[in-house]
Amino acid sequence: MSKIRKGMKRRQFLGTAASAAAFTAPYVKRGHAAETVRIGFNAPVTGDVAAWGLPGLYGCEIWAEKLNAAGGINVGGTTYNVELVSYDNEYLSDKALTGAKQLVLEDGVKIVLQLGGTDALATAEFMTKNKMLSSTLVPSDLSPETTYLVAPCEVHPLYNSTGVEWLARNKPELKTVAMVTQDDTIGRPSVALYRAAFEVTGMELVHDSFFDLATTDFAPIMTAMLASKPDVLCFDTAYPDFINLLNEQAFLQGYEGTIISCTLDNYPVIMEKTSAAFLEGHIFQFPDFDDQALNQPQINFKNANDFYAEYTARYPGSWNAVSWEYAAILELWKTAAEKAGSVEPDPVLEAMKAGGKGDHAFGPASWWGEELFGINNALVGAWPVVQMQNGKATIVEYGDIPTWWEKAKDATIKHFEELGEMWYQRT
Repeated sequence: MSKIRKGMKRRQFLGTAASAAAFTAPYVKRGHAAETVRIGFNAPVTGDVAAWGLPGLYGCEIWAEKLNAAGGINVGGTTYNVELVSYDNEYLSDKALTGAKQLVLEDGVKIVLQLGGTDALATAEFMTKNKMLSSTLVPSDLSPETTYLVAPCEVHPLYNSTGVEWLARNKPELKTVAMVTQDDTIGRPSVALYRAAFEVTGMELVHDSFFDLATTDFAPIMTAMLASKPDVLCFDTAYPDFINLLNEQAFLQGYEGTIISCTLDNYPVIMEKTSAAFLEGHIFQFPDFDDQALNQPQINFKNANDFYAEYTARYPGSWNAVSWEYAAILELWKTAAEKAGSVEPDPVLEAMKAGGKGDHAFGPASWWGEELFGINNALVGAWPVVQMQNGKATIVEYGDIPTWWEKAKDATIKHFEELGEMWYQRT
């Protein structure tokens, strides 16, 4: 047995979890496949951003276990078992690059899953040079130079538009917004998108600021937000710990209005610190996968309810926004490998993008992005709008991102440029 340690890798078959900092992974008997294909996982498993890495690794374990138990993946007449090889990059650039080099050059993986932002940007040049297929949950990492980087699942920050659109249609009396988030490679493009979304719906930003990643006291930040007397508080794509503390301060300082944010991870804990009444009506973008709306015919994440039941039974209290996302990417990769008749990155990428269409987790989608990212490497279609109802995350709508883009692209590009987040500004 081995343990994940900071900056260290481990051979990952199908384990059980003990904690977010370190857990053991006992050997599990695999199927009878003739060959093995290795999948790289290079994301934060410990550190400040572990909440958007480790739960995703848990989801990959479940996906791989089920695949191997069913006999593996048949590619060009050869059957493969899947082996996960993970590296904890702690969301640090130097460790992300070290992890990428080990996974690609030493472990021989065929795709590398990444969170995106700090880690994907640090590895992009290396991945392109070595023609290694990699993924990000942050499409704003994309540029014309990142030809081997794809965003086939999460379309951050574009999907945040769907929550704003729903709010504007269903609560037109809400006119003013106070917004904050952390100042980093995830927060900045998200702020740009929210600014554009509020602008095209006619909602006014009366407070709009960033806070430092080292912030621990959110009382003065919330005081400043509430001083602007907003109808809506927006916490943007703040990290889970920040979302927790911002909600707690809003509750303690007596806020009774509407809140919107990208995620609301581990909301039962937030509810314990506040109340069910306080969180009622909160709008965000990530459902629990026991939602019956995930059984609609267009959904491509099959057996979502069963996946959620198994995940929460194995890893209680750890379900969040990324728990299913890396696994959804692996399902797309599997389909493309079967179609290509190869597990090698080039033919898999070609098969994945063939015809410009793809089966996104939430329905049919198109490979898009040239107008905003300089390359059509993001799979964009519908995305759920989630509302807290009676203490439970509930899908209220699947928002149409391409339709929104057509009316908001000028405003979006303007705000991305103002923050220096367009691909030609970053490169």
